[in-house]
Amino acid sequence: MKEEFRRILNPISRKITLEQESYLYFGGTAYLGIPQHKGFHKLYLEGLERFGLNNGTSRNNNIQLSIYDEVEQFAATYFGASACLITSSGYTAAQLAIKHLSTLGEVRYAPATHPALWLNKAPKASGSFNDWARALVTEINQSKVKNWVIISNSLNNLYPEVYDFSFFEEIDEENKIILIVDDSHGIGILNTFSTLPIKKNMEIVVVASMAKALGVDAGLVLGSQNIISLLKQTPEFLGASPPSAAGLFAFKNASPIYEEERKKLKDLTKRLSAALKGDSKWAFTPNFPVFLTTSVSTEEKLLKQRILISSFAYPDKNGCLINRVVLSSWHTLADIEELILALTKIIRQK
Repeated sequence: MKEEFRRILNPISRKITLEQESYLYFGGTAYLGIPQHKGFHKLYLEGLERFGLNNGTSRNNNIQLSIYDEVEQFAATYFGASACLITSSGYTAAQLAIKHLSTLGEVRYAPATHPALWLNKAPKASGSFNDWARALVTEINQSKVKNWVIISNSLNNLYPEVYDFSFFEEIDEENKIILIVDDSHGIGILNTFSTLPIKKNMEIVVVASMAKALGVDAGLVLGSQNIISLLKQTPEFLGASPPSAAGLFAFKNASPIYEEERKKLKDLTKRLSAALKGDSKWAFTPNFPVFLTTSVSTEEKLLKQRILISSFAYPDKNGCLINRVVLSSWHTLADIEELILALTKIIRQK
């Protein structure tokens, strides 16, 4: 991969231009194409006119913009939660929740949990999600400990898998559970909050970055009134500056845009899924726009056809490349057909 691709000067979208060459781009996390959506830009600019560029005061300041409370109430309803708080980033939201809720019970991490959710160091959790879930049910039901804090991603976006949390139904109700789920890669696409188990002995807390599908530089925490009220009294929430009010104004008024872009993305994902179905070299999950390939050097072969995909080592920067095709609603059906044709040519070359 050319080193120049790490120094892009033009806005990243479905096409990237470098040295007068145009490349079709299938990477990043702008799943709903919001960074280049003209309608969203218009809403953001209206927000700038109303509220200015930024707000450097804390949420504890005696002078407040009403937009923050309004958007928190809107987001709670929009995502199906009782309450919500909004922070300057997804990382801040995750750390706020983890720091204060992890003290309320015995902590267990799911495999591949994002570093934003770590307390101090990488948790000791490995293996498959399903194996971990079965072992967790056994551990909790057999333990004398009755208060638990369980921490997980909602999905694995690197090795595409949407997690099933229905196993919590098997946990004895004498145990009190706080389930903290990072939905940064699913929020705005999969509506994860509404799919999580509802039990009397469980508190559901969802944290997420709004900077991916939703296109806003902010983070949020969704949960019950009790949990959100608790977190809103912490020094971290009260003392930190909030995100740009302009971005939140755009988010609040962009529901029709999100709905339209979700439909586009779903159609594009369905088309590529159909083309790759049955190919053992590709892994993907229904309705999620990420496609992992285990075929060696796919990124180099596609680059020769002026197609860029996501290709980097993670979380170990010295590890093997993870090659993925990531779709966005800014792609066209013609883009998908061009990608499918390029992949067909690669197969024929073998």
